[in-house]
Amino acid sequence: MTTTITTARAFLVDITVETERTDAVQSFVKQETIFVEVSTSDGLHGRGYAYTIGTGGRAVLSMLREHLLDVLIGQDADRIEAVWHRLFASTRATTTGAITSLALAAIDTALWDVACQRAGLPLWRLAGGFRRDVPLYDTEGGWLHLPIDELVDGALSSQRKGLSGVKVKIGKPNGQEDLERLAAIRDAVGSQFDLMVDANQSMTAAEAIRRARLFDGLDLGWIEEPLPADDIEGHVRLSRSTATPIAVGESMYSIAQFREYLDRGAASIIQVDVARVGGITPWLKVAHLAEAFNVDVCPHFLMELHVSLVAAVPNGRYVEHIPQLRAVTKKEMLIESGRAYAPESVGLGIDWDRDAIEDRIVA
Repeated sequence: MTTTITTARAFLVDITVETERTDAVQSFVKQETIFVEVSTSDGLHGRGYAYTIGTGGRAVLSMLREHLLDVLIGQDADRIEAVWHRLFASTRATTTGAITSLALAAIDTALWDVACQRAGLPLWRLAGGFRRDVPLYDTEGGWLHLPIDELVDGALSSQRKGLSGVKVKIGKPNGQEDLERLAAIRDAVGSQFDLMVDANQSMTAAEAIRRARLFDGLDLGWIEEPLPADDIEGHVRLSRSTATPIAVGESMYSIAQFREYLDRGAASIIQVDVARVGGITPWLKVAHLAEAFNVDVCPHFLMELHVSLVAAVPNGRYVEHIPQLRAVTKKEMLIESGRAYAPESVGLGIDWDRDAIEDRIVA
């Protein structure tokens, strides 16, 4: 018996950032959270979401309301692949790009929520079920505006909590200032603690190569987004020039982009973001593609959702700790001894606070 999608609703919620977040190119102003809620002919209800960090949320909402939700009604809720491809095909004029991918992600995650409910399984099991607990690293103590003493204190705090590492923003005007900040952290935490850096696409290839060499003695876990995401050739040159792994993914919006990076050896850590790549359906394809290249997946942001996906696949290496949904959820992600645990509750595993969400609707 076919189970059809009978209703679909989209709305926009603003969630205030929990702490000041700055990097080399921007500040995290607010989380514009685009929700999609669907109902099915057999009485199930799914909720999915995507996000922006301050702009474009209404454009995504418009794409959903003016086009995609109408296409969604009447579709077979159990045929997630078919639904995703039909919706994608209906938006050819705007693909590949952020607006379409974010809109698709909000729908796709809602359909996976329904699929989990029908199967009676949590997301991490339905998506693969490799293991339940995964390593965690912290980003909240590494923002660019923080002075050295606060960076060191944050890293030591994460280490005491049992986390496996921290990530620090780089991109100061002078590379020696970046080096000074990183060296102070490395001296404080020792050699058995992962230290990663993130340049947020702020450098040229020449400057990224220079700074990677400057950081050679620090044993960095990776250099994240050193160059603009469309500069694949620059990433190839950088990857060939350094032993430090190069991480990319949060600013990539299609499976094909990841394929080209992997095929050319332009990245050795994949940071695919479930919202920006178009949902759980393409996220899993990217993760399996990376596995075929023997490359780890360490997704960007959305820890409350990514914990289940990292747990689902064998090459899921890390979850990034940036709490952002506490204002609209009743329970936090489970963390024990520095490891994140995928929820065992049926569905996406996010315990939404319906009243708090409704109070924050802006469109």
